[in-house]
Amino acid sequence: MSSNQDFYLARAAEARADAEAATLDNVRDRCLRSEAAWTQMADRVERGERMREKLLAEKAAAGMAIPLGTKSS
Repeated sequence: MSSNQDFYLARAAEARADAEAATLDNVRDRCLRSEAAWTQMADRVERGERMREKLLAEKAAAGMAIPLGTKSS
């Protein structure tokens, strides 16, 4: 898990806690929307990491290994 994903999940948990503590419906709804957005961002990061790992594995299998620390295009 990346630090970005950790950050997004922490913000989602914070928004969830805020929603649970909210007494006004509109505030609770806003917090729940915020939680959903943070969770979606964390999911995107995870999906991107899996895609990158898959791409690197495919390139390595094809003999096109990319040295660590360089970006693939």
